[in-house]
Amino acid sequence: MGEPSHAVLVILPTYNEVGTLAAVVSRVLHAVPEAQVLVVDDGSPDGTGALADRLAVAHRRVRVLHRSAKGGLGTAYIAGFRFALAEGFGLVVEMDADGSHLAEELPLLIDAARRAGGAAIGARWVEGGRIVGWPRYRRWISRTGTRVARIALRSGLHDLTSGFRAIDASWLARLDLGALDSEGYGFQVESAWELERMGCPIIEVPITFVERVGGRSKMTCGIVFEALWNVLRRGWRLRQTL
Repeated sequence: MGEPSHAVLVILPTYNEVGTLAAVVSRVLHAVPEAQVLVVDDGSPDGTGALADRLAVAHRRVRVLHRSAKGGLGTAYIAGFRFALAEGFGLVVEMDADGSHLAEELPLLIDAARRAGGAAIGARWVEGGRIVGWPRYRRWISRTGTRVARIALRSGLHDLTSGFRAIDASWLARLDLGALDSEGYGFQVESAWELERMGCPIIEVPITFVERVGGRSKMTCGIVFEALWNVLRRGWRLRQTL
């Protein structure tokens, strides 16, 4: 593709998001005219992959990466990162395909990441951050998980679990992608912490997070357990090295 270094790639991992994908892609393309979209579909049985292919035919700025089976959020993002680095993109965005992240806030994240020369995380648990449509127990789970991760990993970040991010590709290139082993949402904690440990400048930008507008949540007890186990395991290793 020969992309210039300022080019932006927005990665949208999908599994059964046929009801939301088209609208999200449209909003991203409108919000960030210089961006391209990479849909990473894990063999969705509901036709999401076929829809992504149609979107790629209709929009030259949309690309699709098909995977044969559901491999988890973490491995989908790693595949997207490898694609971005191979194609020479300068900035890489992580974003949900279910409508919970507002595409209209993308320019804020991208501008913050560029100003920092590192990464910007769309944060819910900072001043100005908001969550719309979540019941109280979901807020409690999210905030508690974030607090546990911050304490265990001695992190200065306030929303380690956020999946709305913009990252300078030069910092992604320094990550050992093969060492990131969280398959589920714990990948967000793991990758943010690794960037923080490397000294990557990270800005937390307040965002509005909206409960998904369609489909079903992918969160399961197994995913929560994996995330907790990996946080505690890394926290233990951190303390053994001090």
